[in-house]
Amino acid sequence: MRESLSLSVCVCVCVCTKTTVFVYRFHGLISRERADELLAGTEGAYLIRESQRQPGTYTLALRFGGQTLNYRLFYDGKHFVGEKRFESVHDLVTDGLITLYIETKAAEYIAKMTTNPIYQHLGYTSLLRDKITHRLNRTRSERKKVTFQQDEKISPSPLSRRTTIKDGPEKHCNYEKIHNFKVHTFRGPHWCEYCANFMWGLIAQGVRCSDCGLNVHKQCSKLVPSDCQPDLRRIKKVFSCDLTTLVKAHNTPRPMVLDMCIKEIEHRGLKSEGLYRVSGFTEHIEDVRLAFDRDGEKADISANMYPDINIIAGALKLYLRDLPISVITYDVYSKFIQAAKITDPDSRLEAVHDGLLQLPPAHYETLRYLMTHLKRVTMYEKDNYMNSENLGIVFGPTLMRPPDQNTLATLNDMRYQKLIVQLLIEHEDILF
Repeated sequence: MRESLSLSVCVCVCVCTKTTVFVYRFHGLISRERADELLAGTEGAYLIRESQRQPGTYTLALRFGGQTLNYRLFYDGKHFVGEKRFESVHDLVTDGLITLYIETKAAEYIAKMTTNPIYQHLGYTSLLRDKITHRLNRTRSERKKVTFQQDEKISPSPLSRRTTIKDGPEKHCNYEKIHNFKVHTFRGPHWCEYCANFMWGLIAQGVRCSDCGLNVHKQCSKLVPSDCQPDLRRIKKVFSCDLTTLVKAHNTPRPMVLDMCIKEIEHRGLKSEGLYRVSGFTEHIEDVRLAFDRDGEKADISANMYPDINIIAGALKLYLRDLPISVITYDVYSKFIQAAKITDPDSRLEAVHDGLLQLPPAHYETLRYLMTHLKRVTMYEKDNYMNSENLGIVFGPTLMRPPDQNTLATLNDMRYQKLIVQLLIEHEDILF
């Protein structure tokens, strides 16, 4: 930090505030009072001093509004950091003066900026106006409830039940997605697409959604509805892409990888011994991943290209394993683990069902489609030797990952992960 601060003195003008900025760089170990004396009478002047209260830390003293303001400086070896990152103290001060000036002169206006947004009439949002209005006005649908009653015509086993859905509609996929906002530096004048007001500052004036490109103030980002419509041009790859982002970008109910791999497996691989348990060649699985990332739904995974069906099965497992948020999300992971620990079969199924209803729609639909497929796999158990328990062992850790990624917790939960997937396969017709 000390080496990054020169001992020079210079004069400049802040264009936005018309304030002359006098720069007195590093002044060593001096008090707040001494800093105030040095800066008195010179609006926009600043200096850096070493703190007397905490030696080894540094403070920026800045003159604004007839008083000296003191800010702690943080330096990471390359940038002066806070909410924003600056390559020099001068840039930090310039940005700070702009912000102080606007917040002082236009405080009342800023407070009212978000009270009358014109978001629904701007940018790509105008194309989705009807959908947005529906999303803003609709109420949360009542959760459907499930009861299990025994069918006298089948085995009296407590897990052999039929389901009656009552007191609620079927679960519909309403693929809402929150915006993926990240701090952004705009070149030239820019206006917020939520409130239509100017975005001020030298750098990091606002945030931009990395999935759809929406530009808004940081404070406005908290008010934008969950109506992100990802732009395919911004989706760099298929694997390791957020599940909801991918399906919304491609306007599909499920990920293309899931649909295409399952179609290929059911076409020529259901009787393959050890399906999903036997591994394909890693290099060939990687080739499939690259094909999807490069060609999307045009990727060739046919038998002519990959005769070994285990390569396709391995690519599907890799896709599910590489999701940034697993199919059974971190938010509901503990609910499923607790459900697996319930000893009463009916209560356990009801708890699992309740957990399913809390999944994001795209995750729910992906899991439903996969379980329907795995149920078909078990119908060929005599040929492939893969029953629901074996598939639970394979897919448990793939579909469920603990939020804290604790190794011991993961090992302890493996039997419950296996049981949850086993139950989902065996009872997919009543749970989904």
